[in-house]
Amino acid sequence: MAKEKKAKSQKKKPLKIILIVLAAIAGIGLIVLGVFAGSVFKYKKTAKNMVKDVVTETFRQNESSVIYDINGEEITAFSGIKEIYYVDGADIPDIMKQIFIITEDKDFYKHKGVDLSSIFRAAIANMKHKEITQGASTITQQLARNMFLTHEVSWERKITEMFVAMELEKKFSKAQILEFYLNNIYFANGYYGVEAAAQGYFSKKVSDLSTSQLAFLASIPNNPAKYDPVVNFDKTMERRNLLLKQLFTNGYIDSLEYYSAIEEKIQLIDSGDDKIDYVETYIFYCATRALMEKDGFVFRNEFTSEEDEENYRNVYEQWYSEYQAKLFTDGYKIYTAIDMEKEELLQATVDKYMADFVELNDEGIYKTQAAAVCIDNSTGLVTAIVGGRSQEHDGYTFNRAFQAYRQPGSCIKPLNVYAPYMMLGHTPEEEIEDYYFVGGPKNYSNIYRGKITLKEALAWSSNVCAWKLMQEMTCPYGMSFLDKLEFDKSNVDNETQAASIGGFTYGVSPVEICKGYAALENDGVARNATCIDKITNATGSIIVDNTGKDVEVYDKQAARKVTKMMEYGVEEGLIQSAKLKNAIVAAKTGSTNDNKDGWMSGFSRYYTTTVWAGNDIPVSIEGLGGGTYPLRIWREFMEKIHEGLELKPFPDYEGIETDKDNVAGYDDEGENGKEQHAPGGADMDIDDGDRYTHVNGDGDVDVDVSGMGDRDAR
Repeated sequence: MAKEKKAKSQKKKPLKIILIVLAAIAGIGLIVLGVFAGSVFKYKKTAKNMVKDVVTETFRQNESSVIYDINGEEITAFSGIKEIYYVDGADIPDIMKQIFIITEDKDFYKHKGVDLSSIFRAAIANMKHKEITQGASTITQQLARNMFLTHEVSWERKITEMFVAMELEKKFSKAQILEFYLNNIYFANGYYGVEAAAQGYFSKKVSDLSTSQLAFLASIPNNPAKYDPVVNFDKTMERRNLLLKQLFTNGYIDSLEYYSAIEEKIQLIDSGDDKIDYVETYIFYCATRALMEKDGFVFRNEFTSEEDEENYRNVYEQWYSEYQAKLFTDGYKIYTAIDMEKEELLQATVDKYMADFVELNDEGIYKTQAAAVCIDNSTGLVTAIVGGRSQEHDGYTFNRAFQAYRQPGSCIKPLNVYAPYMMLGHTPEEEIEDYYFVGGPKNYSNIYRGKITLKEALAWSSNVCAWKLMQEMTCPYGMSFLDKLEFDKSNVDNETQAASIGGFTYGVSPVEICKGYAALENDGVARNATCIDKITNATGSIIVDNTGKDVEVYDKQAARKVTKMMEYGVEEGLIQSAKLKNAIVAAKTGSTNDNKDGWMSGFSRYYTTTVWAGNDIPVSIEGLGGGTYPLRIWREFMEKIHEGLELKPFPDYEGIETDKDNVAGYDDEGENGKEQHAPGGADMDIDDGDRYTHVNGDGDVDVDVSGMGDRDAR
């Protein structure tokens, strides 16, 4: 009889395994009837091998990652602090445990590591969206993934994860698994586990936290990027309130406790010396994305609908949080192109020229800021990055160089107007009519130069000419080049004519502009705008190599033509003050309505540098324009980093000597167009500034044709 029962049990095991595999496949939206039978047992065997030597101490391990500069010198080492603050399950409040069970795994105490009903529910949602939007992972599966697996989205990984979870359930009690889980989940900002988070955010033991504070902390791991309490405090509070309501609804707190917790004010402690600097924030960002890409994440900047974009953003944030967390524990060696001498020089130069702006905001941070990026043209990698002015203050380090999106003004014209136009076979010496016309923009101070060449139109930053060229090409064509450059937020303006003169819904970042200009210097070939050279794992194997990621955005001749046009702008146009004594450069300035933003971007054969200045909340700033503070920062920094370097000219484009064709059309002078014409070549000493748009609170761009214009400084 015993043998008979054993035989029946053995017959059930393969069936159970097959059902689990099919459920896993369905759970990630891949229903395949013919499962590779041999692979099923291979994954089960792999899972057993992973878990066989696991002991309780396994869940206390932690290994620091190290960042190196371009010379191989250590910039910083960083790690999570779960080892220091590991806490026994008995010391974790029951309310905290219940919150995670309610929100992450309601049947935690019933299943054996895998919840098949949840998987099938997720499968329906995934098939509906035709992509993985729900994973249906139990707490045990999440622990298995975080400790032993990558976050690759594949059915192989999902099956292995499920088997590892089942093996863990055989080896440890539910209480132990919950303890391991709560000590290893990520709470953002380098905090692993509930005790580390309690100490980091409240300077208290987790056992001493109030119900409201516990719910606040429990809000973070669901999506540490989205619910980072330092960056997105209000979102964290919204989720805290939701979790408190769920506790009340499920009977874990009474009405008095619920309303008291809702009313309780959450006060985070100051981070003090734990604040990371601008270069570190950028390295973390680049390294996180590199690890995501290694495991198969596909970055997108074009979407078919708002729902498509929302789904992508949610998945992106989840991946980003998980891979950023791995930076603190997996012992990576991150080799960067950051040159600390240039980094310190760029920071000092920004601080020097912005020193007169001393007004502080409510948080004690300078209201008027600047950000700058420098790319080494020999590699295409970021070698220096400054996200704001130096200042001693507590709180989050907001890196404006890659996290802020601002209206670019005329700084964008080479990228979405003139280079695309050159792609169609046009030349810098072709002529165009620079007259006002009804329905178009106005040039600054109503100055129009009549028939001028395209290189003069760019050198004098004519809004009329840029507008006309975009109209001829069409907006989708011109803006498609920003998509190729992977500008993150510009795709919403693919039909926006005002984008020809810098009128964007959301704007662009200094890193994006710098990448675009570096592509022009590189004969139209864009490279990944990152500071990461390579990443090795804890054993020294290279897992990320940032070579071979070049994308041709513009053809060689178009890139060289626009480069020569911008060089002409420095030599003969409005920004002659950008000339360097020790380098040949091509550059363009840009500013926005009412002196709210100032930009300067340009390059030599060696380096590309972009500078932005303005307020975090846009306001008019007296004296600000691309040709003032940004140009001064750019010029001094570029001159210093070119000391001792050979003077290198830009290469000529084909047919440069015979480039005399005229462009037809554009003879619509508009009302009183002739009367508004100013003599070409007028010697004007004017500041840089684009007076072109007003962006409403709802995100719509209103073209202000009465004030459009570009003011570039000589």
